[in-house]
Amino acid sequence: MSNQTIESLEQRVKELETQIEDYQKQLIHAQKMSSVGALASSITHEFNNILTTVINYAKLGLRHKEEERREKAFNKILSAGQRAAKITTGMLSYARGSDSRQEPVDLVVLVKSVIALVEKDLSMNRVNLHTHFEAQPEVSLNPNQIQQVLVNLIVNARQAMPTGGRLDLAVRLNAEANMAEVIVRDSGAGIPSEQLHHIFDQFYTTKEADENGQGGTGLGLSLAKEVMEAHHGRIRVESAVGKGTAFTLKFPLSTAAIEAA
Repeated sequence: MSNQTIESLEQRVKELETQIEDYQKQLIHAQKMSSVGALASSITHEFNNILTTVINYAKLGLRHKEEERREKAFNKILSAGQRAAKITTGMLSYARGSDSRQEPVDLVVLVKSVIALVEKDLSMNRVNLHTHFEAQPEVSLNPNQIQQVLVNLIVNARQAMPTGGRLDLAVRLNAEANMAEVIVRDSGAGIPSEQLHHIFDQFYTTKEADENGQGGTGLGLSLAKEVMEAHHGRIRVESAVGKGTAFTLKFPLSTAAIEAA
């Protein structure tokens, strides 16, 4: 084989690698848009509620001259505005570019930013959210990518509980292994054992798309696995039919967190 042929093959390999990277970015973006679509209705509903609160209490403040009532109205308006800012900040963070840079992040703070996006959606679908923050570990990660993984897991959990249920979000520290963990546990139908071994396979899905076209692509969990591996972490699943499903994200602690332990 001539040197020219070898060089041509090497160039072609580089071109294919670039195409694969581009397709991967497109898949990640498509999955993110799917998650945003699943939350759009509830977020719009929440903003309508916030605007109604602001308008009604603004009218109350203008109508009443008593200092106590006016102060109550202003406090309600301030609280509603802060709630809107919290949701907007979460959405802007979630919509950031998908670069691969990692930085030290407080896992509890990150989980709370995700909760701001999903709690109205869970409430509208009769899912009771319970949080368990046993520790506040610091991990080096890409916040946007891990937010996307968590949003996808939570939307999956909600879809597994079509008549409502319970969702537990936990953050804990495994000091002996120098790992931090985030657990997403639902009380849904569970996954049959014969399907459990395939759920991280690309394009494998256990559900069909809903009436809004959300879900059923088979991309979310395979991308979640890739993201976790890129963070030198792992994603684990436990499930039993009729008893629900739990996903555990395991992250190596940051150097600073290990030294402080």
